[in-house]
Amino acid sequence: MAEKMGKVWLVGAGPSDIGLLTLKGLRVLEQAQAVVYDQLVGLEILLRIPAGAEAIDVGKQAGNHKKTQEEINRILLEKALEGKRVVRLKGGDPFLFGRGGEELELLRAHGVPFEIVPGVTSALAVPAYNGIPVTHREFASSVHIITGHRKAGEALDIDFQSLAKGGGTLVFLMGVRSLPEIVRGLLAAGMPADTPAAVLERGTSAGQRRVVAALGELEDEAGRQGIGTPAIIVVGEVCKLAETFGWYEQLPLFGEKILVTRPRDRASRLSEKLRELGAETVSLPSIETVPVSDDETKAKIGEAMERLGEYDLLAFTSPYGVKRFFELLRECGRDIRELAGAKLAAIGPATAQALEERGLRVDLVPERYDGRSLGKAVAAWAENAMERQPELNRTQKTGAAVKILIPRAREGSKDLTEALSAAANDRFAVTDLPVYETIWQPEQSSAVPASVLETIKSQIISGEITWLTFTSASTVRGFAARFPDLDFSGLRALCIGEQTGAAARALGMSVWISREATVDSMVERLVELRNCE
Repeated sequence: MAEKMGKVWLVGAGPSDIGLLTLKGLRVLEQAQAVVYDQLVGLEILLRIPAGAEAIDVGKQAGNHKKTQEEINRILLEKALEGKRVVRLKGGDPFLFGRGGEELELLRAHGVPFEIVPGVTSALAVPAYNGIPVTHREFASSVHIITGHRKAGEALDIDFQSLAKGGGTLVFLMGVRSLPEIVRGLLAAGMPADTPAAVLERGTSAGQRRVVAALGELEDEAGRQGIGTPAIIVVGEVCKLAETFGWYEQLPLFGEKILVTRPRDRASRLSEKLRELGAETVSLPSIETVPVSDDETKAKIGEAMERLGEYDLLAFTSPYGVKRFFELLRECGRDIRELAGAKLAAIGPATAQALEERGLRVDLVPERYDGRSLGKAVAAWAENAMERQPELNRTQKTGAAVKILIPRAREGSKDLTEALSAAANDRFAVTDLPVYETIWQPEQSSAVPASVLETIKSQIISGEITWLTFTSASTVRGFAARFPDLDFSGLRALCIGEQTGAAARALGMSVWISREATVDSMVERLVELRNCE
């Protein structure tokens, strides 16, 4: 036994949408050392399991349990006794038909400390995402939540007489397989056959579907439309409001499940914009940006920093490049004042914003936000600078080159350097300075539980994941490295620029390019493509 006792948190993950995971739930999850999770927890939430944490898939899903409840209880105890921070990640709320109480009994018996982090229950969230208020002054003043689960070979233990006569809205969880019995039980208890009812499948996800019908027709209609699990059943007059209040399916990207491959520290903006428009996202970082580490490059960086006051223009190609450059300033004991008089160029608005946030005005942004356009713009500026050399050249040497510094990724776009080389002459000089590098080997990139990665792969193959998004050629290569045996042909890829698109096409993907090389333009392009379907 570990000298220090661990602790267990029972965390409700909500119905699927990561936006419904509570702030406390997310904080606890991100600090976990071991995570024991159910199959119905949303993929985006599972992708927040910290790198290095032990991830244990117990596969708790109706009719398909990889582990018995007793085995799950034992796992929680064992990991806590190892001294770990253990998160039991459960769909919905852990105390609403989630067997949370059963899992605590063994922990309490062994003196293991625990906390409960309530979650948003599907009993409320899924109807809400379908435009069904479970209470409404004109229709229902109460809501009753009932489990539709039953053991094989046993009848439902439900007092249909009380439910039929009690009024209010009825919400049955885990009841799809028992739908015929539920319908028959309510009808036999006297509930009118024309009572509005609904079956709501995969609520809060891209796969959300609903069937609204009279109670007496609900079973046939659900069967006709092929409704499956997970789903909930709602019975009551409030179901009539679904068509009036339905909002989720009205969002422009509803039904799309989109893979985001940007590094985690830069993925949130794209993912959030997609979710705001109704898409479900799967954030799978395919690359990781890290500072350069080899001695030769470090020496080159040191030399460039010593000569910082000589450069007439600095050209930045990414927000991370800006961040890393200013980190290097501090590490090398240099000062931002050494940039006084130097011009600043940025490949696009995001990079320009990163400079402006540091109090620096950007002098040059190309009309097209790509490496070739930046190279041409910088070359044109350098040519014009020759004519104004006494004013702009900081070396103040007649006939000396205008000096340009490009702090960027080691494997940065050749389009930039080729555009500069085509215009180069002996009167301006370029220092291409690697300040960071991109790695895409799966073992080095963000850790993802094997079972989660396999689920993502199967959803790509089946088409459940409808789009792949790439913001650099490196993200394409990183994605391919994660799935070396995947057939990429025909996969739909939205790419931020032509170079990224070329990398995706080389793998056989069907490629669309955003109008501009920005995250906003990528999102706009997806909406445009959706409207054309």
